Amino acid sequence: MDDKTLRRQRFENVASRRVQKILEQLDSLANCSNKGNYEYTEEDVRKIYSAIKEKVKSTEIMFDIQINRSEKNKFKL
Repeated sequence: MDDKTLRRQRFENVASRRVQKILEQLDSLANCSNKGNYEYTEEDVRKIYSAIKEKVKSTEIMFDIQINRSEKNKFKL
């Protein structure tokens, strides 16, 4: 197995597990929406989702930087 295939498999394994953990944590966060158990305001919810969106955006930027970096290093006519 070559290095590229191995790195691809590692990415798939690690990324899949990490995304699954994030999705499970979002499900857990959704449980906090039960007004019978918790007290929160609309502002609290806005802050939560603002923080989540900001982190998702910064993560997306990191992937974009890496993709663009590899494309910049290739010679094209």
